[in-house]
Amino acid sequence: MTTVRAILHRYPAVSPAIVLVVSVIVFGLINGRFLAPTNLSLITQQVAVIGALGIAETLVILTAGIDLSVGSAMVLSSIVIGNAATGMGMPGPVALLVGLAVGLATGVLNGLLVTRLNLPPFIVTLGTLSIFTALTLLVSSGATVQGDAMPSILTWTGLTVSVLGVDITYGVLITLLLYVVVSFALARTAWGRHVYAAGDDKEAARLTGIRVSGVLLSVYLVAGAIVGITAWIQIGRDFGASPNAATDANLSVITAVVIGGTSLFGGRGNVWGTLLGALIVGVFRNGLALAGLDVLYQTLAVGILVIVAVSIDQWIRKVRK
Repeated sequence: MTTVRAILHRYPAVSPAIVLVVSVIVFGLINGRFLAPTNLSLITQQVAVIGALGIAETLVILTAGIDLSVGSAMVLSSIVIGNAATGMGMPGPVALLVGLAVGLATGVLNGLLVTRLNLPPFIVTLGTLSIFTALTLLVSSGATVQGDAMPSILTWTGLTVSVLGVDITYGVLITLLLYVVVSFALARTAWGRHVYAAGDDKEAARLTGIRVSGVLLSVYLVAGAIVGITAWIQIGRDFGASPNAATDANLSVITAVVIGGTSLFGGRGNVWGTLLGALIVGVFRNGLALAGLDVLYQTLAVGILVIVAVSIDQWIRKVRK
């Protein structure tokens, strides 16, 4: 067991990968429609938004922080994009850039409050969650912007392309590209090493010459940029911008990150584990639905997964003591 614990500590994505493979096999045996190309396409589309936001959340949690506002920030960005294009008559690319700027601004706000005022990330993002939600309702007046009223570039992420017989949206491909870029940055750049160091032990990182506050601010900036991109993916996914979209995104994103093996105490984990976590949540919800179980049991299963994942994380951390 000591060897197993050491392996899981070194490779956090191993356990969620095993869970995902076993889940796919079991649900495939329970219902033959689960492995049908159309159903696999549906799962990837459902996971795209949570998976993209999961990258932003993973970066924050790696620094021993947490962001409760990623979902509301994403909805705010999507509403701004939709209203800039339809209400203000901006060209599609300009409206998209404005929305990306809003996403970046949400990250700047969170980052400055955490690094400059030294406020706890939990409290900061709990407050900005309400702020972003209120701004969304203010900008949208509670109305949805339909996709057919927007320039085609804004709904382009919802178009599909066939990959190995499975229809994949461009939003899914953008999400995968984000994973590749951020994974490379974390594993192969000095910035990535500083992120891990700051999350593992801020004081030790400071003593080695790392500007911890600068690293934390940069993490929130990158997270904000990813939120803006995810808003574009969300518009394509729903073919519109709704203030009521992704109502449970905040919880689902944190769930995916935790199940994916990223430690809530910071310093351990990677984005690929988060992708596996998002897929596990998507597979469980879809598989249980095909099995004919009520949505109540789907939520119950996800809750159990979170508790098990945190328990495993606590067990793995003991290898270092």
